[in-house]
Amino acid sequence: MYVYPWMGIIANIPTKQQGGKRVGESGRRMREELTAKGFNPMRVHPLWNRFGHSGYAIVEFNKEWDGFSNAIQFEKSFEGKGCGKKDFYASRKREDKLYGWVAREDDYRARGLISDYLHKHGDLKTISGKEAEDIRKDTKLVITLNNTLETKFQHLKEMENKCLEANISYNTLMMQKDEMTKAYNAETRKMQQDAHDHFKAISVEHEKVTQNLVDQKRQLDLREKELLQREAQNEAEARKLKQEKEIVCKVLSSLLYIAVSQNKANESMLKLAEEQKKEKERLHSEILKLEKQLDTKQALELEIQRMKGALQVMQHMEGDGESDVKTKMKDIEEQLKEKEEEYDDLEQLNQTLIIKERKSNEELQEAKKELIKSLSGNTRAHIGVKRMGDLDAKPFVTAARSKFSGKEAGEKAMELCSEWEDYLRDPSWHPFKILTDEEGKAKEIINETDEKLTALKTEYGDEAYKAVVTALSEMNEYNPSGRYIVPELWNFQEKRKASMQEGVEYLLKQWKLNRRKK
Repeated sequence: MYVYPWMGIIANIPTKQQGGKRVGESGRRMREELTAKGFNPMRVHPLWNRFGHSGYAIVEFNKEWDGFSNAIQFEKSFEGKGCGKKDFYASRKREDKLYGWVAREDDYRARGLISDYLHKHGDLKTISGKEAEDIRKDTKLVITLNNTLETKFQHLKEMENKCLEANISYNTLMMQKDEMTKAYNAETRKMQQDAHDHFKAISVEHEKVTQNLVDQKRQLDLREKELLQREAQNEAEARKLKQEKEIVCKVLSSLLYIAVSQNKANESMLKLAEEQKKEKERLHSEILKLEKQLDTKQALELEIQRMKGALQVMQHMEGDGESDVKTKMKDIEEQLKEKEEEYDDLEQLNQTLIIKERKSNEELQEAKKELIKSLSGNTRAHIGVKRMGDLDAKPFVTAARSKFSGKEAGEKAMELCSEWEDYLRDPSWHPFKILTDEEGKAKEIINETDEKLTALKTEYGDEAYKAVVTALSEMNEYNPSGRYIVPELWNFQEKRKASMQEGVEYLLKQWKLNRRKK
């Protein structure tokens, strides 16, 4: 019967007197030597008594069969050198040679340090018993896997049914969408055709008006010739005729310009109509944005432009000499002046508000600095100041204690913290990558494949990795260019940035409590 988990015994370890006790080679050094020989021990545990190192050590191997094979090779290696169990008990002059063997029933049942350790950390098993136990475990594992497989298969069937139902719903929605798209396209074509017909009717009307004006000009030209031939009209009538001719020419030019512009507009509309199918979604969103952007200032600008246009038209018609036209021009000029004054007032008010907002922001930042100064060092309360980008040392201390012992663990933790604080402050180290979301906005995230971060996670665990990633993210958010720590108001209870109101309320509460105590 063997001691399980498989264990070996090393005897006659050289020791020396130091500080009133016996000391010998460390278990870590012996484990490295055995590993170099290919025995792959899990750990080597020296046995100590009240006098110090006892000269014995227990070698623990893997619980599986490869561990048993390593233990047997370990025993044969010592036996091949004449340093086995029998040699140890038979020899009287052992000198400084190490003796080793696999722990069995007699070692387990003997009394002493070795037996106590074996009783505490293992029990006795036969090879056949271990094989039977492995068979039982394998059988239980197979049954468990079969049950799990059956459960997964049932779950897969349920998911297939849900997927089928989802596909049916999706196909129904796609059919509804196609029908709505067809209806929308038909309505769009109808609107385009109506617009085209409307512009065509306007063009025909402009052509008629233009033709009438051309006929009037021809008639006036004939009349002018008749007047010149007869020389029967007086100078005042000739001047009036000339004025009427100039007015008609100006109006004719304006109408011709409008007609040309209308024809260009018709061509643009026909071109837009051809591109409507591709642009309908973009145009629809642009229209919604334009409708949301209308405000008082834009309305005033449009009103001023409209009144200026009306004033220019009135100025063209001023030559008729009609008093009502002059009165309308005067009214329009007064309204235009009022609108411009109102526009200037709005502009001045806007500038005043911008200056006030800037001044308020400066005062708010100064108040925030004073609040942070007052709450600095207050980390026990739920409202305090957090140093954004500061590296948490606790995970490094925990990781160092798991790998080292005593004073060495503390020194290693301090060394690691100092090293990673230097990395965080180094602008040349930029372990980030840029991702673009569906709206086209770029965002920086931690590059998990960075060599330094990967090595840290592998060697010292997830907690140390998370501490460095948190400090990196905070530093990149608050001070990506300078890479130094920034103080920030913090709600430690809810783990978020605290508002100015929360900080002031907390200070007032503390002031009231201190006042009551006094």
